[in-house]
Amino acid sequence: MRRALAAIPLTLAFLPLSSTSAAPPPALVLFDGTPRPGIAVAALAPDSVHPLQGERVDADAGIRAKFPNGAIALARSDGPGGAPALTLRWKDIWKSGILLQGAPQDLRPYLARGTLAFDLKVDALAQGGIMFKVGCGEGCERHVSHVVPGRAAEGQGWRRVVLSMSCFARDGDDFKAVRRPFLLEGTGSGEVAIANVVFSQGGTPNTPCPDWRTVAVTPDMLNESWSISWWLPRHRQKLEDAKRMVAAGRGPQLVFIGDSITEGWGKDGAAVWQQYYARHDAMEFGFGGDRTENVLWRLEHGALDGLAPKVAVLMVGTNNTGRRSDFPAITAAGIARNIDEIKQRLPHTRILLLAIFPRDAAPDGPLRRINDAINARLPALADGRQVFFLDVNRALLRPDGTLSEDIMPDLLHPNAAGYAIWARAMQPELERLMALPPL
Repeated sequence: MRRALAAIPLTLAFLPLSSTSAAPPPALVLFDGTPRPGIAVAALAPDSVHPLQGERVDADAGIRAKFPNGAIALARSDGPGGAPALTLRWKDIWKSGILLQGAPQDLRPYLARGTLAFDLKVDALAQGGIMFKVGCGEGCERHVSHVVPGRAAEGQGWRRVVLSMSCFARDGDDFKAVRRPFLLEGTGSGEVAIANVVFSQGGTPNTPCPDWRTVAVTPDMLNESWSISWWLPRHRQKLEDAKRMVAAGRGPQLVFIGDSITEGWGKDGAAVWQQYYARHDAMEFGFGGDRTENVLWRLEHGALDGLAPKVAVLMVGTNNTGRRSDFPAITAAGIARNIDEIKQRLPHTRILLLAIFPRDAAPDGPLRRINDAINARLPALADGRQVFFLDVNRALLRPDGTLSEDIMPDLLHPNAAGYAIWARAMQPELERLMALPPL
């Protein structure tokens, strides 16, 4: 594990100021009742942006066709001490936000030791979540989730949030001309307000954020607004299901571990599961949305305790690629950490590590390229004794490398036909491993 982490670059390179003798730039105030010249305020919807030109803007007309029950409204309001603020209200929508955008802003002077600060008031968030985003160049943005602390702040009035700019900067990011320097994004339903948004060269952070270098190997629950209500109860239910099976003398001989693609064996893949795996008393430990650190948390909190399967099938990592866009080496380190944990808890079980499935329609799609780069690192994790690597992705693709919606309607999750292809492609290697003598 240490070797895997050592391969990750741990130095964040910041561009110096043009002259060491020049006076440091002043704080960059984006909004203090009015936006900075060249910066406009807008309400963000899933597929559109709605400028705030008066006292209020509603995005309902722009979202009604796809989200008939959704609503997004952004209005000017009173902030701390009566200063002007911005209030966002949203309902039943997966993406909304307060967006500050416009003329390019140079954020490089605020990276090394700087902070992003703003006043925040949470009036309703029990059914939603928020995150804070900072642009890092053309087509680039980084975020910090604030779901759990945001819910804890509900009804507590105005609070100053101060985040280190290191929360938003990774190696190679280019902050010299950022057109979308700040976004408060909401999901689900909620009501929040912000005021006094400023980038400073100094300041003392009061709000923690994960270290992007190590988050994929640091065990954590999946604390998304849409997962909090079911994730931990599902984990506990899986523990009970496994205990009952073992108590009945039918310990699973085969387990699948992963994210929503693995969870889908109990949904679109149910008929295929019955055909191929029911005879092994197989269990699936798949949780929608899980990244490597979430699977690791489940493993460390009893997911496999008391079990002794012949084979454990592991596929995880596509959600590291998704919202967070982890570097391939970081996701691969998270996968390696999961393998180490499975080996420790199941020393007599063979592990079949699968390549992450393709996504995006075209071979050169951005998410496909990231997954391909992760997969290129995975064969090195196999030892040919306890850990074996298998890539079945070619079976899921057309000859020209494109991914068909006929087997993955959303270009991410297989349907029943996709699960059948997966099972057929995996079956020879799985049968071979299941037939080997115990370790």
